[in-house]
Amino acid sequence: MAKRAKYEELINNVLDLIGGKDNVSFFTHCVTRLRFNLKDRSLLEDEKIQKLPGVIGSQWVADQYQIIIGQEVSDVYNMICEKHGFTKEKSVKENLEVKSNKKFSAGAILSAISGCITPLIPMLVGGGMIKVFILILSQLGVLSNESGTYVILNMVSAASTYFLPVAIGYTGSKKFGVNTGLGLLLGGILIHPTLLQMVSDGAAISIFGVPIAANSYGSSIFPMILTMFVAGYVERFFAKNSPKVVRSIVEPLGTLIIMVPLMLCVLAPLGSYLGVYLGAAIMWIYDTLGPLECALFAAFSPYLVMTGMHLCLDPYTTQSFAMFGKEGIIGPAKYVRDFNQGIACLVVALKTKDMDLRTTALSCAVTAIFGGVTEPALFGINLKYKKPLYSAIIGGFFGGLYAGFAGTARYSYGPGGLLGLPVFISEDPMNLINQVIACLIGAAVTFIAGMIIVKKEDLEAADN
Repeated sequence: MAKRAKYEELINNVLDLIGGKDNVSFFTHCVTRLRFNLKDRSLLEDEKIQKLPGVIGSQWVADQYQIIIGQEVSDVYNMICEKHGFTKEKSVKENLEVKSNKKFSAGAILSAISGCITPLIPMLVGGGMIKVFILILSQLGVLSNESGTYVILNMVSAASTYFLPVAIGYTGSKKFGVNTGLGLLLGGILIHPTLLQMVSDGAAISIFGVPIAANSYGSSIFPMILTMFVAGYVERFFAKNSPKVVRSIVEPLGTLIIMVPLMLCVLAPLGSYLGVYLGAAIMWIYDTLGPLECALFAAFSPYLVMTGMHLCLDPYTTQSFAMFGKEGIIGPAKYVRDFNQGIACLVVALKTKDMDLRTTALSCAVTAIFGGVTEPALFGINLKYKKPLYSAIIGGFFGGLYAGFAGTARYSYGPGGLLGLPVFISEDPMNLINQVIACLIGAAVTFIAGMIIVKKEDLEAADN
């Protein structure tokens, strides 16, 4: 009840301030933000939204309007859905014209990736932390690698990424307006034992005389994102042109007859190549820049978070886990960034005389340092006052540089911040130790830089 009272004004008024329910084409949320795809931007009253209690900030990311709430965003999202009749994580399917919506813009691509991956983050984090859990117990001698418990929990961890084609068949169906059952079926086809066995045997496979590429698609992301994007158009074509009497038969049958060969022969292989080339591109940058890449990413990744572009790196991360069992660029830099955003807020709390600002800054610092949720710190404090963000960038460079030289790597998905550091546990104990040192270096440099460049008058001027 207390939580609802805190956000009551937001829940009651946000729909009116974004132009009403009919102006929403898609509504979801991530870890800290409510995400609205709006049909007419001109109906939005952004300044009024930012003044609502509980709102940390707002921003446009391409064609998506995002309201930053913080860690309680899922509760707020659920309450808005219940209050205003949204189906959770589904678009509102009113037949209204969508205005100023570029179908093939960079923003549309980002929105597609975000819409398919964001709902799966708890699954990936949960599976990743299960892997960390059994690794710790195994190294402590509490759990034998031969025990049934270890085998089952290891299976659970592997399943969280292996069945990604099916999971994206589900989330992609919601994002692109495809029947959920068809989305799940198309995803299941990519990891069906028959297809896997044929690929393993090196057998020549074809459908309707068209050869099928001998690829495995477990733990892949791009193949199903492309498939579901195209499936949306195919299903709508049959829905529009099928006689009503037989539509319930023609629509799913026609969609599958078209999509199965198109997926197996064209879209899935293309998506697989995209994932491989994305990883190759990042590795080429690493081979070219060496440890400097991790330093630059740790320094400037807050700007990726601002635009939501950090989600575009999830396919690379998943690909790296699938191919190498670890990831040594994005993850190490991310954990340095999480600590630095919190430390920059701590500097603000120490510098300001405003008790409300101090309380907010301390809250954001704890959230970023312990939980790795940096949006409240980034949007609510550091970006607003600018110089704290600059200090975090400086600290990020030096912390990331150490992580790059030390060659640290994470071995699974997990939460950010202090609570997520166990993902760096491996057979080499120095991997975790070096990552902790990298975070401490970043935090120390951020704190020193912040204490030097952040002035009390800067904080007072920004509030006036």
